[in-house]
Amino acid sequence: MSNTISGVDVFFVLVGAILVFAMHGGFAFLELGTVRSKNQVNALVKIIVDFAFSTLAYFLIGYTIAYGVTFFHSAAALSGGEAGFGPQGFSLVKFFFLATFAAAVPAIISGGIAERARFWPQVVTASIIVGLIYPFTEGLVWNGNFGVQAAFTALFGAPFKDFAGSIVVHAVGGWIALAAVLRMGPRVGRYGPNGRPFPPSSIPWLALGTWLLCIGWFGFNVMSAQSIAGASGLVAINSLMAMVGGIIAAAVVGRGDPGFVHNGALAGLVAVCAGSDLYHPIGALVVGVIAGVIFVKGFHWTQEKLKIDDVLGVWPLHGLCGLWGGVAAGVFGLEALGGMGGVSFLAQLIGSVLIAAYAFGLGYVLYAVTSRLTTIRMTDAEQRRGADLSIHSIGSNPEMDFP
Repeated sequence: MSNTISGVDVFFVLVGAILVFAMHGGFAFLELGTVRSKNQVNALVKIIVDFAFSTLAYFLIGYTIAYGVTFFHSAAALSGGEAGFGPQGFSLVKFFFLATFAAAVPAIISGGIAERARFWPQVVTASIIVGLIYPFTEGLVWNGNFGVQAAFTALFGAPFKDFAGSIVVHAVGGWIALAAVLRMGPRVGRYGPNGRPFPPSSIPWLALGTWLLCIGWFGFNVMSAQSIAGASGLVAINSLMAMVGGIIAAAVVGRGDPGFVHNGALAGLVAVCAGSDLYHPIGALVVGVIAGVIFVKGFHWTQEKLKIDDVLGVWPLHGLCGLWGGVAAGVFGLEALGGMGGVSFLAQLIGSVLIAAYAFGLGYVLYAVTSRLTTIRMTDAEQRRGADLSIHSIGSNPEMDFP
C-alpha cells in the first residue's frame, strides 16, 4: 500500500511538472504575439534556451541553496535508496516540478526586455537569477531557511503565506524585470519627439499564449500541494474564480482591448497563487477583479506616465499583481472574510514588500554589473533590423527573407 501511495504521489507531481512546463510555451507565444514580427523568432528561442540553462543552474546550484539537497549521488540513492530522497524517485519529480517554477522567473523577465536584449548576455543573467537570486527567497518561504518563518510566526502569530508563488515566483520575476527594463532603457523609437507605441504582431498568437498559461496554471496551483493527500478542490475553484474576475475587470476597465482581456486572466491567476488554498471562492473572485484593474491601470501608468518600456507589461502583471496577491492573502484569507484563517495581514504585507525590494535591488545590481561587463543592449541599428535577423539570421517567415 505504501508503494502504491508513493507511486501515485510521484505521478501527481509529475503531471503538475508537465503542466507547468507547458506554461513555458504559453510564455513564448504570449511574447511572440506581443512583439513585432521581426522579433518573433527571438522570442521563441529565448524562452526555450533560457529554460535549458535555468534548469541546469537550478540543478547544480539553486536547488541546493533552497533545500540543501544535491544530486551528486548514485541513481539508486536518488531513487529513494538513501535518506533524504523520497521513494520511487519522488524527490526527482519534485525537483522537475520546482525547476519549472524557477525557470518561469527569466521567462517573465524576457517579456519586459524584449526586442532589445542581446541573446547570450541575457541567457547568462537568467542563469545567475535562477542559480543564486531566486533560490534564496524560495528557501526562506517554502523551506523555512534561516529561521525567517519562525520569526514571523513569533512576531505576527503566523508565518508568511505563499502557497503557489504570487510572491516567490511572480513578484520576484516582475520586480527583477522592472530593474532590468530601467537599466536597459526603452527600445529605439518608443519615446522621444517622434516616439510611438508598437502594436502587437499577432493577437491570435498572444491569445494562444494566454490559453496555454491558463491551462497550465491549474497544475501550478493545485499541484503545489505536492501530494494526493494534500490536493484540494478549493485551490482549483479559487484559481478559476480569480481568473474569471481578472478577465471581467480587464474587459470592462480596458474597454474590450484584446491585450488587456487576455492578460487580465493572467493577472487574476498571478494574484490568487498566494492564498489559493485559503479563500472563499467569492474572495478569490474579488482578488482577481482587483488584479485585473491593477494590470490595466498599471500598464497605462507605466507606459505613458512613467515612460517605462516594459514590452509585455510584466511589472504590472507579475510585479504589482504578485505583490497584491501576497498582501491579499492576509485579507481574504482571514476567517472573518470567509477564508480558512491562519494568516496575518502584517506578516503578508511586510513579507511581500521585503521580498519585492530584495528582487528589485538584486536585479538592479545584476543588470548594472552585466551592462558594465558586456554589451547587453542591442544597438539602434540592430533593433531597427530586428532581433531575428540581427541575432539568429532568420526571420519567422524565411521564404520571405530569402525568396
